[in-house]
Amino acid sequence: MTKPVENGHIMSNSDSPVETVVIGLPRASASTTFAILDVLASVGRDWEMLHGAPARPPRFKARLLSLDGLPYDDPNGRRITPEGALPQAPAPGLIIVPDLHLDPYAPAPETFAPIAQWIRQAHDHGALVASVCSGALLLAETGLLNGVEATTHWAYSDIMAQRFLQIRMRRERILVPAGEGHRIITAGGASAWGDLLLYLIARIAGTEEARRIAKLYLIEPHAQGQLCYASLSAGRQHTDHIVANAQVWAAKHYDNRNPVQAMAQLSKLSRRSFLRRFRKATGQSPLQYVQTLRVEEAKQMLETSDAAIDDIAADVGYDEPSSFRAAFRKHVGITASAYRKKWRTSF
Repeated sequence: MTKPVENGHIMSNSDSPVETVVIGLPRASASTTFAILDVLASVGRDWEMLHGAPARPPRFKARLLSLDGLPYDDPNGRRITPEGALPQAPAPGLIIVPDLHLDPYAPAPETFAPIAQWIRQAHDHGALVASVCSGALLLAETGLLNGVEATTHWAYSDIMAQRFLQIRMRRERILVPAGEGHRIITAGGASAWGDLLLYLIARIAGTEEARRIAKLYLIEPHAQGQLCYASLSAGRQHTDHIVANAQVWAAKHYDNRNPVQAMAQLSKLSRRSFLRRFRKATGQSPLQYVQTLRVEEAKQMLETSDAAIDDIAADVGYDEPSSFRAAFRKHVGITASAYRKKWRTSF
């Protein structure tokens, strides 16, 4: 049996470990999947072993389960053998969807529907449900994220927002607990599995256990969020050739002092019609799109050159350095100087 759930919290007065299911499917990353299984298995065991203390009862009983329980190949061709099938599993107290190798513009795989239904039923019976990275797209299929905040990898955020209009996406966040009793937790990029596990371990086994695991595995929480890791994504796919021509022009002339006017003139549409058409095709206003291009170029310059920040601001099209600094922080989540320090000293 799993630990009972009350008001969204797994009660700690039970000695039985939490029945934990890690969802296995061919699109799931093996590295994240098995990292989750290994770390949860180590709670109460490995820290004690390294310090000469007896192991304590496990706090998690984590198993890899798939829809049918049969072996499958992961995205890199490795044969993975799950420990059983979802329909035959004991009632879980915790479900984790790992990151998934997905084409963001392709329809959801057919296998998502029955897995999503199983997750939804388990959540209705009290399970905590969590996802890592693009695994949020499977979690979104359950309907559990409707009306609440969620995050995913920055490259999937816009697509998820377009596909699931009721979800309030928080692209900048690494971790988002949501729903009644915070029984739904989404984590950002693939490496955010560490942030997710520290959160879950602290919540279920206590903060001291989370500290021990962080020290044991050298897990450093992403306190600054994930925007400082994001790059300009392709944006919404569309077939509007007028907008596409404007985007091509912007990619070469983002330093223009009045790019929106220039793009509108290029389109041969009225300014109002162009603005409306551009937003419909891309999901952004032309100004937002150009600002994103400018910040992306500035990031590259900060990573690869020693140019002064004010000079970079001018090179990418900002007359006022203060305007550049504000835009950079809004898009990236940290200051330009902090971004340069982070990426110039990381490698």
